[in-house]
Amino acid sequence: MHPQTHSLHFTAESVSDGVLERDFTVGDVPGVLWSPASVSGSASASADPAPLILMAHAGGNDKKHPAMANRARLFVNGCGFHVAVLDAPSHGDRPRTDHDEQERAALAGARAAGESVMPIVVRFNEHLAARALPEMRAALDALQELPEIGTGGPVGFFGVRMGTAFGMPLVAADSRITAAVFGLYWSESVVETAKHITVPVEFSMQWDDEHIAREDALALFHAFASEEKTLHANAGKQGEQPRFESAAAVEFFARHFGRTVTSRTVTSRTVTSQH
Repeated sequence: MHPQTHSLHFTAESVSDGVLERDFTVGDVPGVLWSPASVSGSASASADPAPLILMAHAGGNDKKHPAMANRARLFVNGCGFHVAVLDAPSHGDRPRTDHDEQERAALAGARAAGESVMPIVVRFNEHLAARALPEMRAALDALQELPEIGTGGPVGFFGVRMGTAFGMPLVAADSRITAAVFGLYWSESVVETAKHITVPVEFSMQWDDEHIAREDALALFHAFASEEKTLHANAGKQGEQPRFESAAAVEFFARHFGRTVTSRTVTSRTVTSQH
């Protein structure tokens, strides 16, 4: 266990289309866990526990944003994985500090003035990531105490945009995570962290990203120390990442965790503006 250790408490649950959705708290941090509906009511540990995918949402979103819920259902229905997301500090059901409000006001001011938001986003995400790291590790401790997950199954991480800023320090620090999907982020502030990440990585970028220079995204991909790393570069702006990248992530984790994709995932070229 890590220093910040709390028990997990379920606060609500529902089942839809073969997926069990359970709200929970770890300490005062709210989260949601999606699992195959077959685990409902089960109290016994599995001899072959399904992998757990920790996801982190993008800035301005929350744990149940449609991008998170839809992607989680792909993981659950596609491979029988468990998927967990926490509300990031200053997001969702979490309170905002005075510092959070100041940074949000600075972002709004930069957008209104037509200025680059990159310096503000990078420093704010770095601040939030430092707060989130112990929370995510405590949540992983608590999730692995559940009999349907346990400590013996593989753990992966998925996060783009702010989720990449959160996930990279976590993956670098926690050896339980053995594969990760990142993307759509600047190299500034995380490039040194990338040099300490050695697990298989899938990294996505948009070739015509209006916020992140192509060279910057390529520099971050180059910095990962992983012997196995894959770059997915798609035409279009940042909000035009194809939905089939979510399907690619399912197949990436299935391959590295020795699982079979049991149902077809999204293969459409239709894009989404929210991640």
